[in-house]
Amino acid sequence: METQTQRKIIHVDMDAFYVSVEMRDNPALKGLPVVVGGSPQSRGVVAAASYEARRFGIHSAMPCSRAARLCPDLVFLAPDFNKYCAVSSQIQAIFRRYTDLVEPLSLDEAYLDVTRNHMGNPSATWIAREIRESIRTSTGLTASAGVAPNKFLAKVASEQNKPDGLFVIPPENVAEFVRGLPLASVPGIGRATQEKLSTLGLKTCGDMQALQAGELEFHFGKRGLWFHQVCRGIDDRPVVSERVKKSVSVEDTFSRDLDEPSQVREKLAELCRNLSVRLRKSGVRGRTITLKLRRPDFLTITRSRTISIYIDDAETLYAETLRLFQLSGMKGEKLRLLGVGLSNLDNDIQGPSGNQLCFPWGLPA
Repeated sequence: METQTQRKIIHVDMDAFYVSVEMRDNPALKGLPVVVGGSPQSRGVVAAASYEARRFGIHSAMPCSRAARLCPDLVFLAPDFNKYCAVSSQIQAIFRRYTDLVEPLSLDEAYLDVTRNHMGNPSATWIAREIRESIRTSTGLTASAGVAPNKFLAKVASEQNKPDGLFVIPPENVAEFVRGLPLASVPGIGRATQEKLSTLGLKTCGDMQALQAGELEFHFGKRGLWFHQVCRGIDDRPVVSERVKKSVSVEDTFSRDLDEPSQVREKLAELCRNLSVRLRKSGVRGRTITLKLRRPDFLTITRSRTISIYIDDAETLYAETLRLFQLSGMKGEKLRLLGVGLSNLDNDIQGPSGNQLCFPWGLPA
């Protein structure tokens, strides 16, 4: 059972942030299926989708060309990150009214530790309501929030009543809540991991609680030890108010080894799309691309290349990553894991006025 039950953590997540900002500024868009991202004629990806668009199965990191096929009436908008960062600065100011312990995950979400807060109010639920109302009043946007004894549970809670919702998990309800929590709802468990969990007969955190830490570590490595903790509602990670981000990466472990170059290319394209969305959501770009490759015998190699310009787009990431793969010496090898990362980040993206616009909370974590 969670040992730090007295902590009071809030996870605030803006609702369809980029799209909501655009709809606020152009009310004619309200009620329409809208995405912020690339052109449907390009290889760009969806950065954000309105809830109307999501009903068609459209989601972040999806190729815009596919999104257009799913919804012919879809409205495409080019992103305006300077505007989103300016709004994010307003939200930051609201958070700081209540606590200095604010840990951003991106421009549109953050953890707050309000165990001790500037208001001297012992109710984290009250603070979460006040924050959501202040955001609505100041920006015209809605936010969802989760309140819980730790970061893992607070993030899960913020997803429960989206959009424009609040969900609270009191310490005394943690054990019951996590027992029934689907593993697909656990942050960090992707499609490939879900498939492996399913083969083990594990669908809920309650199912996972039947396995010992050693068994989970055998199947999932170090992540297995993390799973052993969170399936019991345990998460001792502190809210860290300042953190310099040095790299952004994505990777995927496959339930079946990839053995065809076409499969590798397809997966690399998908990873580059996901990485691009993550980079743009965090408001960072970089110059050093790294490719990670792992064989079934766990031999792992990485290849890196530094280019002359800062990038965040999927097209350039894919072109550079494919070049690294072709030079890796691993063509024709079976692969169980692929990863793509970007480092050597630009930490000083300046706004029009010269202010550091894209990092209103410090660098995203």
